[in-house]
Amino acid sequence: MGEMIAIPVEEYRDLRRAAEELADLRTFDQAKAAMARGEDEQVPADIARRLIAGETPLRVWRDFRGLTQQRLSVASGVNRVQIANIESGTARGSVATLVKLADALGIAVDDLV
Repeated sequence: MGEMIAIPVEEYRDLRRAAEELADLRTFDQAKAAMARGEDEQVPADIARRLIAGETPLRVWRDFRGLTQQRLSVASGVNRVQIANIESGTARGSVATLVKLADALGIAVDDLV
């Protein structure tokens, strides 16, 4: 069966808590390092609230980046009317279109759906 060590239950629980705290600290350090490398960014609370409230993600991210529909159209190669339709909810946009928009906004496609 292999070697075994017996320790008091409370000591075991303390060790588990310490291991969980260490894992949390490592995750925090990784997130901070990703932000420092420019791989991740903080999103202001008002942007998060707009997304949670159900506002069209494309409009929220476009506003956050300070772009007009026309400037996003030029940057992404997607027709401005198509952008307006996606933002109003009258169109969804193909995967290829969403990829272009996400690339132009510097976000993941998942952030638009």
